Amino acid sequence: MEKKSQSRAYFLASFVVLFWGTSATAFKIGLSHTEPVQLLFWSSLSASIILFVVLTFQKKLPLLKFTSKKEILYSLAESVLNPFLYYLVLFKAYSLLPAQVAQPLNYIWPIVLVVLAALLLKHPLRFTDIIALLFSLIGVAFISSQGNINIFAKSNPLGVLLAVGSSVIWASFWIVNMYDKHRPEEVKLFISFALATVLTLLYMAAIGDLPVFNLKPLAASVYIGAFEMGITFVLWLKALNSATNTARLGNFSYLVPFVALVFVSLVLREKIVWTTLVGLIVIIGAIVFQQLFSKKDIKDEPI
Repeated sequence: MEKKSQSRAYFLASFVVLFWGTSATAFKIGLSHTEPVQLLFWSSLSASIILFVVLTFQKKLPLLKFTSKKEILYSLAESVLNPFLYYLVLFKAYSLLPAQVAQPLNYIWPIVLVVLAALLLKHPLRFTDIIALLFSLIGVAFISSQGNINIFAKSNPLGVLLAVGSSVIWASFWIVNMYDKHRPEEVKLFISFALATVLTLLYMAAIGDLPVFNLKPLAASVYIGAFEMGITFVLWLKALNSATNTARLGNFSYLVPFVALVFVSLVLREKIVWTTLVGLIVIIGAIVFQQLFSKKDIKDEPI
């Protein structure tokens, strides 16, 4: 059993924040050379190869065996939601929007998750959840405005819809994943990416857009497959397993969109407008507000 160490967990989480903070920039660089579906195929393939190597070193390859129809259905559902639909929609959003807009809009998924849990799983929807949702929508409006007082002046409605929609897909994936307790997370990740690679290839064949080998987008795809999808998820799981306080460790994730803006500004040369910062702060504030009150409600409940 792995020894718990909060300092080790923070150390690993620091790399996670750094790697995920570069993702938005990598998306835009890759999409400047290729289409979303091409980027998805090569990224998913790269992640599959990396995760297979990880499972080989961890001696978990025997766990890839399916033992029931339920396991097959869970794996199919997870791979369709993430990475296939999630990244296909997210990449399309990034192709239509500046990185500083697409990245924060995708970040409302924790609030969407609570709403979906209430609708699909009959979990209680608290008044504080509704307040958090309303504030997150205000944050979305600010970010979508791209620095204009008239919030609809520069907005790309389809791009905004796709970016917000990707958070719905991601939240849906976590609901399915929550009920899939059949395998370790690393094994489930590999199966999801491997199946999604096949699904993407079938989709590309159906639309007549087969994989194209091009060095520039391939380099971006390999980076995304490694540091957005593959290695970073494994590091995050290791950080969670090492943590003595996972709640404090989870707060590290709030740094990701701010780190992402630094790379977007330095590498992509996007001028970060004030509405992006205001909107992002409002969304992060709404998430923190929701989680604080959720913890209080749980604490106050009789045992």
